[in-house]
Amino acid sequence: MHNLQINPQRLWDSIMETAKIGGTAKGGVCRLTLTDLDRQVRDWFVQACEEAGCTVTVDEMGNIFARRPGKDNSLPPIAMGSHLDTQPTGGKFDGILGVLSALEVMRTLKDTGYETNAPIEVIDWTNEEGSRFAPAMLASGVFAGVFTRDYADSRKDREGKSFGEELDRIGYRGTERCGDHPLGAFFELHIEQGPILEDEEKVIGIVTGVQGMRWYEVTVTGFESHAGTTPMHLRRDALVGAARMVDAINKVALNHPPLAVSTVGLVEVKPNSRNILPGEVFFTVDLRHPEDEVVVAMEAEVRAEIERIAAELKLEIAIEQVWDSPAVKFDAACVAAVGAAAVENGYSHREIVSGAGHDAAYMARVAPTAMIFIPCEKGISHNEVESAEYEHVAAGANVLLRAVLEYDNREKVA
Repeated sequence: MHNLQINPQRLWDSIMETAKIGGTAKGGVCRLTLTDLDRQVRDWFVQACEEAGCTVTVDEMGNIFARRPGKDNSLPPIAMGSHLDTQPTGGKFDGILGVLSALEVMRTLKDTGYETNAPIEVIDWTNEEGSRFAPAMLASGVFAGVFTRDYADSRKDREGKSFGEELDRIGYRGTERCGDHPLGAFFELHIEQGPILEDEEKVIGIVTGVQGMRWYEVTVTGFESHAGTTPMHLRRDALVGAARMVDAINKVALNHPPLAVSTVGLVEVKPNSRNILPGEVFFTVDLRHPEDEVVVAMEAEVRAEIERIAAELKLEIAIEQVWDSPAVKFDAACVAAVGAAAVENGYSHREIVSGAGHDAAYMARVAPTAMIFIPCEKGISHNEVESAEYEHVAAGANVLLRAVLEYDNREKVA
């Protein structure tokens, strides 16, 4: 075990190869979940797993499981994974780093003939990003019992296409009931998506948990009328109201320094004509903080501000919470395995809390779980310029390998 190392060039080449599937002119990736490009990268992944000696199965949510047997196949598998889908202007590393590094672990085990005690699996979770079908981490949420399959299938994108219809269309609806797949543990490798590791010149982040987060959808309704003939004091302009609400939402996070964040990332205006007062505005709200009680307080403040502004401008509002992911603390034994792997490899490291949501947050509800972070350039993610260094990618994959084997040694066959 102590001499095992992944093949860094093979891993890097796989990342660059899959980045061509949905590659953008600016060097990023646009591979939205359940699109034809998602099907294409899934096909690539399934073939690569089978070539690495794995048996591949798919559940009813499209989650892909690639298994390598162990000495005792009655034991639940130790799993690794992340996601293959991206943001509309995504990068090469977000999500897929965790999937392909797990694949590289499998390839390394095959190359060396190393036999684990428990079976080992790689998982690709469907719709982690939530950029096409909200909420995020939808399929891992069904796996963990947070959402029902019917709820997931009913989610629609902005074009009115449903998750269930699109999953069937690309041919990745499996037969196994989502959640009926035992897991002994779960490890997820990911870029940090923040600047802390790079700023402190640390190679490995030992992730101890994930901060709490909530998503909302807000519809502001005013009254459409002619831009040239409607006096200012008689207007019910939905966009003016929404603009004030966005500013107020930003100030809510500033009221809870230094860890609170609030974001309005999607805005749609109707009828979107230059000489008509906007009659309706739809926008999203994202609230986050490591402590759940602060998120609750932020929500109350956001609702109060939206209602105050709507009343002042005589607008109607509808606020729907579409996602609530409480703060998570990862399993101590899994976190310790990651820490031991970082020390054994001689990598600089620190403990860290994830500011972003990950499938591991839901896996922590059903199996011992931990995460590994590596730095990304300037902390940039969800952006086409997202970048990670070759050496850091290799380090993260080596820590993933060692952490899994460290945890597997707890399952030694007598």
